[in-house]
Amino acid sequence: MTERRYPRIRVSGAAYERGEQYGRAARDRVLRSKQGYERAFAHAAGWSWDHAVEAAGAMVSAVRSAFPTYVEEMQGIADGAGLSFEDVFAMNARTEVMWAATVRQSDQLRGALARECSSFALTPERTASGHTYVGQTWDWLVQGFETVVVLEVEQDEGPNFVTVVEAGLLAKSSLNSSGLGVCVNTLVTSEDRGETGVPFHVLIRALADCHSVTDAVYVLSKNRRASSGNFMIGHVDGTVLNLETSPGDARGVTPQLPDRGALVHTNHFVDPPGYGTELASYAMADSYVRLQRVRTSIMEDPSPATVSSLHEAMCDHADYPASVCCHPDAREDDAEQWATVMAVVMDLDERTLHLSEGNPCEAPPAPMTFGDLLHKESPLVALQRQRGEEAKR
Repeated sequence: MTERRYPRIRVSGAAYERGEQYGRAARDRVLRSKQGYERAFAHAAGWSWDHAVEAAGAMVSAVRSAFPTYVEEMQGIADGAGLSFEDVFAMNARTEVMWAATVRQSDQLRGALARECSSFALTPERTASGHTYVGQTWDWLVQGFETVVVLEVEQDEGPNFVTVVEAGLLAKSSLNSSGLGVCVNTLVTSEDRGETGVPFHVLIRALADCHSVTDAVYVLSKNRRASSGNFMIGHVDGTVLNLETSPGDARGVTPQLPDRGALVHTNHFVDPPGYGTELASYAMADSYVRLQRVRTSIMEDPSPATVSSLHEAMCDHADYPASVCCHPDAREDDAEQWATVMAVVMDLDERTLHLSEGNPCEAPPAPMTFGDLLHKESPLVALQRQRGEEAKR
């Protein structure tokens, strides 16, 4: 059996209770997350932790208004881990804080500050199993090897879900019991200044509560977004959609449809952003080569995809070390060392995560199942069944 690198944590109950269980169980990793962000903010922008907390504070009211239960979850995480709410909120607003510092001081900072992620989605006609797949590599600061957890969430008021996430954050790559899978990519524009709106990682958490792709589109469009972000979304019914978003309202949401049943994305806008000017060439310069590589290996490959073939695509080392399978760059400062901290293929039909816990070239994908957790009936399925029964009467 493959040895697990990342702890599995299961929580249940009301929002605060779930958060407190999470924070307590992952306390050491939550504290390491905070310490890692303190170093990252200080190195990238010269921002103290207090400065970052103050910058994040401008977004609290937007989250409290739109998603009050997520505020309760973050308070629970804080209490369980022995931190303040403000600390945990700043961690969940880390995308906005980091890009605000970068955009506001871009004339003082050099490029290649970040590596990031490569994501994909495949409809049933493109897979050997006839199942819908969503997946990604997740490239992050090497601190992620000591902070990632697999969080399994049982909730009364919404779908159950599983997320591979940095300890202390609400959600990242997620699969829920309604059959919705979500993977993400960071994007950045000149408008990413950390201004009022709902942070990227809070929106990812909101998608874990959605029952359909349309629900997800609505959530991302109706809430004012504090930053840019890309969302690769698929559903067990065979639908997949990619959404590029820039800060602001619904005018900054651009959908992309599958090409012959496949979608791929990295860390730059494929379509012009709704607001601002694209900054990927400065902030995530490796995105363009990675997109070329995953287009060739995943989107343009006519053979039916398997978990193995997708894993092979995620092991690609072209343009090393800033490759699809990312490795630390010896030319960089220790505080700017990045690596692929995980790679995942989500089989939405089987509710299974095929997870590489670390660089995929070193960690073969191991199937991860969750018993009955992800088989809670979607209310949409229940409604469809009820109407079918009524029609037979």
